[in-house]
Amino acid sequence: MEQKLSPDSAVTRPDDVPMLRASSISKHFDGVFAVRSADLTLRRGEIHALLGENGAGKSTLVKILTGVYAPDGGTVELDGTPVVFRDVIEAQRAGVVALYQELSIVPNLSVAENIMMGEKTPARAGFVDWGRLFSIAGSHLEVLNQRIPLRRLAQDLSPVQQTMVAVARALAVNARVLILDEPTASLTNLEIVDLFRTLRHLRDEGVAIVYVSHRLEEVFELCDRATIMRNGQVVAAEAVADLTIDLVISKMVGRHSDEIFPPRSRHDDEVIVEVTGLTGRRVRDVSLEVRRGEILGVGGLGGSGRSELLRLISGAQRAQAGVVKLSGKDVTPSSITHGLDAGIAMVPEERRSQGVILEQPIRENMILANLPSVSSAGLVRDARVRSLANRGMTDLQIHARGTGQKVGELSGGNQQKVVLAKFLARNPTFLLLDEPTRGIDVGTKSEIYVLIQRLAEAGAAVLVVSSELPELLGLCHRILLLHEGRLAGEVAAEHATEEQLLTYCYGRTA
Repeated sequence: MEQKLSPDSAVTRPDDVPMLRASSISKHFDGVFAVRSADLTLRRGEIHALLGENGAGKSTLVKILTGVYAPDGGTVELDGTPVVFRDVIEAQRAGVVALYQELSIVPNLSVAENIMMGEKTPARAGFVDWGRLFSIAGSHLEVLNQRIPLRRLAQDLSPVQQTMVAVARALAVNARVLILDEPTASLTNLEIVDLFRTLRHLRDEGVAIVYVSHRLEEVFELCDRATIMRNGQVVAAEAVADLTIDLVISKMVGRHSDEIFPPRSRHDDEVIVEVTGLTGRRVRDVSLEVRRGEILGVGGLGGSGRSELLRLISGAQRAQAGVVKLSGKDVTPSSITHGLDAGIAMVPEERRSQGVILEQPIRENMILANLPSVSSAGLVRDARVRSLANRGMTDLQIHARGTGQKVGELSGGNQQKVVLAKFLARNPTFLLLDEPTRGIDVGTKSEIYVLIQRLAEAGAAVLVVSSELPELLGLCHRILLLHEGRLAGEVAAEHATEEQLLTYCYGRTA
């Protein structure tokens, strides 16, 4: 008989009894299995990586563990006792809490209010006992060794501070199992160090942590064990010390890491993009050229001006000085629309907030930048919309139930493909990609690399900004490095090394 657990009802178990065990879990949608006979064993006081491509079944399994979905088969045990969570609230009361990449932080509430959200508000004589509320919230931050002002509005916090507040909220509900989904996606390297220090502290206090990430270097730095999924099934569950990055990639995608990047294509000598003296708030006097069919990479440390450079070229940010030319013609854009009309398309870094409307279906998102091509006499033509959306789904191999499915229901990789399809329908001459594979699994990265290569081979000029140096080295023909807003160096990618790129990133001569 299943038992509903709460933190207060937890009992001490021998160390060999897992904190959480999922056995033979299955879940299907419309007859298609998202998870099939999956097992996950989570020990107390460990950080356990859950790995796999987008669509491998990780998110579905997490939602079953946290009460979002009911499994079609299998069992979940907490401290050795079978449990069935009817919703997220029941799971949280039992101590199983998930924190997602898009944190549910209420921006116009204080830090203390966010931490205590969902808990019984301390009251005295029918009024909120603010002193008690701040005291309790502060105690949870103290456990994390954080000194975040409790009265500060959440909207004024840095990304890592918002993450810490979300973790503190989990502690407020006595989380014993903490599930983190891509927690470092928007953090700097220094902020990641801070987060890892906190997670190790929680592990040492006996909290069991599930760590979902596409950044394999982080997994090997932080995690104790790993479960790897592919096509809805678990294909490996091993100690991280017994794995290598190449082996993990091979198990995730069914092929070796050296097959991730397509062969580097040749490009023409014809220069079709000329940027001269471009200057913005951070970027200072940057000039560059891109040839027909060339993939030009841009690297640099956080704050070096990489993303601003793309915004200036595309018209998303007005330049203080400088000229952008396509095929010799001055097209310096004054707006995104101006840039699109000139043949310049930019895929932004933050796809969920800047690239798509999550609550709208795929087809509506795809036509946002293409209204002239699907309209006539001032009216949107359904047949043209269907044709454009179906072509985009086919060309980019978007995995969805159909063009009417909401973009927010898709995996991160498929959301990125929708953004790409929207802008590629404009047939741009110059395509700008800002962190095109951030938060995307290795298999989908490979698909996007092939797509970028095909676009270049078809004659487009491509500019790629990436914080992942191996990505720049494997994908691009040339790489420009920025340091504090200025061009610090240029290398031919085929013969460059990560050390050489980093030297330029820090403003030194390689």
